Amino acid sequence: MNYIHNNDTTHPYLDLALFHRIDINLYPLFVAIFEQKSISHAASTLSISQSAASHALQRLRSQLDDEVFVRYGNKMQPTPFAEQIYPIIKTALLSIQSINQQKQNFDPSLIKTLRVAIHDEIEPLIFPRLIHHFQKIDPHIQFNSIKLDRKTIQNDLATQQLDFVIDLEKNLGDKIGFSALVQDHYVVCTQQSSMSKQAYQAAPHIGVSSRRTGVLLEDIYLNKDDISRHIFLRCQHYSTALQILEQNAEAMLTLPKAVLEHLFYQDHLYVHELPFDIPSIEIGMFWSKELSDNLRYQFLKKEIISLFA
Repeated sequence: MNYIHNNDTTHPYLDLALFHRIDINLYPLFVAIFEQKSISHAASTLSISQSAASHALQRLRSQLDDEVFVRYGNKMQPTPFAEQIYPIIKTALLSIQSINQQKQNFDPSLIKTLRVAIHDEIEPLIFPRLIHHFQKIDPHIQFNSIKLDRKTIQNDLATQQLDFVIDLEKNLGDKIGFSALVQDHYVVCTQQSSMSKQAYQAAPHIGVSSRRTGVLLEDIYLNKDDISRHIFLRCQHYSTALQILEQNAEAMLTLPKAVLEHLFYQDHLYVHELPFDIPSIEIGMFWSKELSDNLRYQFLKKEIISLFA
């Protein structure tokens, strides 16, 4: 009868006797190394030492009778066999995780860390409130505000190197969700006491961006309305731009109002509403949809969204 079941691809035979030789604990390590291409990063994700991860990888190689990962430069690249079995193992682990979580009630005391990548200009709007809120839940939580790298957002969220990313709203693909936290609008800061569309277009402007090149977000909106401006300086921080405004009577700085309210600027600088309409901006939280069933992430997401509601 066993022979018949073994050849039935519709209802494959489960040989339970094999499982005493299979170490299931090795497979989360397999997924972590596959996704992060690094033993040290995988070890950090699993909260084990790099030495323990290396020894576990050796046991996995022996168990699967395959090298599984081969080092090229500073990255661990999967073998063809690893490429073949990765989706099967990932699906199996997600199924086991789902079963394990169905009857659980999440205990907030299990939150030991909160890792958020956030633009440093947005950090003052968000992070103090996060820390104040979560320290009331557990004063021993370790918080990490990490410099935002937009090129690695999807991978960092999917591999749990980050819990969340906080940034301006944008489409990052089907696997990344977005929840708005703060709605804001642009204002103009300048020494000029009055504001008009003509004055705005004629003035020299300061642009702020952490990127070396690329169109600024506000210019995307302005260009749609055929509004152009001359940017004579592009710098990384609004605080730097405000200091330069104090030295330049003609210059203007366009920035989110909520960001300006957290910065120091001299009394002789005026804050004006834009002399034309552009859409409001939303600052919010990006999260991995692949972790939607994870009770820890469900709790964190709910708490953060309600905090800014």
